[in-house]
Amino acid sequence: MIEERIESNELLDRLPPHLKQYIKPQNYEHYTPINQATWRYVMRKNVSYLSKVAHESYIEGLQKTGISIDNIPSMYGMNRILKEIGWAAVAVDGFIPPNAFMEFQAYKVLVIASDIRQLENIEYTPAPDIIHEGAGHAPIIASPDYAEYLRRFGEIGAKAISSAHDMEMYEAVRELSILKEAEGTAKIKIDAIEKRVEDLQNKKVIPSEISLIRNLHWWTVEYGMVGTVENPKIYGAGLLSSIGESEWCMKDEVKKIAYSIDAAYQDFDITKPQPQLYVTPDFAYLQEVLEEFANTMAVRKGGWRGLNKLIESKQLGTIEISTGLQVSGNFTRMIQNEDNEVVWFETAGETALAYRETEVIGHGISRHSNGFRSPLGKLKGINLAIENMGPRDLAAYNFYDGKPIKFEFESGIKVKGMNVTGMRNLKGELMLIQFNDCTVTYKDEILFSPEDGDFDMAVGKDIVSAFAGAADYLSFNLVEHQLSTLGDVAEISEEEKQLNLLYAEVRALRERPSLTAESPENGEKLISIFNSVKDMFPNDWLLPIEIYELTGNKEVLDYLQILKSRRPKVAHLIVSGLGLINND
Repeated sequence: MIEERIESNELLDRLPPHLKQYIKPQNYEHYTPINQATWRYVMRKNVSYLSKVAHESYIEGLQKTGISIDNIPSMYGMNRILKEIGWAAVAVDGFIPPNAFMEFQAYKVLVIASDIRQLENIEYTPAPDIIHEGAGHAPIIASPDYAEYLRRFGEIGAKAISSAHDMEMYEAVRELSILKEAEGTAKIKIDAIEKRVEDLQNKKVIPSEISLIRNLHWWTVEYGMVGTVENPKIYGAGLLSSIGESEWCMKDEVKKIAYSIDAAYQDFDITKPQPQLYVTPDFAYLQEVLEEFANTMAVRKGGWRGLNKLIESKQLGTIEISTGLQVSGNFTRMIQNEDNEVVWFETAGETALAYRETEVIGHGISRHSNGFRSPLGKLKGINLAIENMGPRDLAAYNFYDGKPIKFEFESGIKVKGMNVTGMRNLKGELMLIQFNDCTVTYKDEILFSPEDGDFDMAVGKDIVSAFAGAADYLSFNLVEHQLSTLGDVAEISEEEKQLNLLYAEVRALRERPSLTAESPENGEKLISIFNSVKDMFPNDWLLPIEIYELTGNKEVLDYLQILKSRRPKVAHLIVSGLGLINND
């Protein structure tokens, strides 16, 4: 089953370049017969069990989204069906930055890590893989209420400000996931990066917006339950795609808590089963909590706290001031008055100005390559901000194009220079004034001098919003991600090639319409394959299960019982596999 086509979907066409950079070809032909068997085992186990404990939309969603139990899904097939419910899917490069992940959701695009866990990690892997994404996330979005929650979550989450610590943590976890899933990685390498992740996890830091909203994402999208605390159903992708945790979560040992905004302050450990889970009464309530959280974010509150979050993040961010002017860049400094209001801000390096998410003509990174700085607030003596001045006020203060001017803000910041021109917003308010031969001072400090070039002053009395990323993503070159080799074809040994061939033979025999357990020719072939597995691959447990499923042969069953004793770590997987066969 090789599918190189990409189903056309206008949602994918609309994706901006900074998101498209994370997309990888699925390379369906790279999946091995063992990969396909791994998918089939997990899906058969999950569907059998989840039909009893998952939210009703899960099983329906498997059909609507084109997720097959027997075959790893292709992006082509999924997109063809997702298009009908207003979504799309792309294969991405494993772990991607949290804000990018959220932004994909805002565009109603499901990101799917196309890699698949190795057989020894069949129950769980910390790296996103196609079992987690395809079997967990994709089916549940067939519920309209939940799909809208996911989209809205992405829209809000993409604006959440992260900290420098968050990015350090992201890079470490990404590296760990790549090393763990790569063939032949030295244990010393994995141990070292695991220690780094652990140290970062244990470091006490003030939680950032992205870490808090990531907690909400974890306790809903990944590990959420719906219904009542006494009788919850599963809808979180982490539970839906994990053989072990989907069973564990239903036990009394796992505390069930009524979902609320408190979940934002409950951290989680990705490496362990969760000791508590949150239960929402329905998907609509998820939206209520999300909006409650959004009201605490800098994107809605602005002010000095919002700007301070951007400064501490050391990453590209945007402030919007009261006239609607948006300044995007790396913020480095602010000056506050005695009431903690921001009266001066600065960026360093490439900066762009925008209005309503569109770059202001002539004010991109080419003009502001060395940063941007500006005072904010009201003018001294008249208790007015410049944007609130009418023509008479402006004339009284000599705000004439082509005329020299000097004025002072209530903060004590003084501006003196030649007023060149001004730009207005859609309401007719001044939002930007250009000066040359300009000097800006505060107390004994020169904040700007004529040697710095033209002075473009943002007009506004305060900061109404602060958020991660650029106002207009086209203002910056944000395409800098290097695709990893995770999921690429690795060199496999001759022994592994031989085992894959045996898996392929069993798969081919199973897919023959004429195959029956009584078929002498097929039965003999399967027993011959079984003998090869027993002699050459004594640790393999999944292929004997598939052979027993097709033959019901007592010798194969006896061998599996012996294998359970010899390999206690996989004994429960063998028991589950046999249970599926007996229930068919």
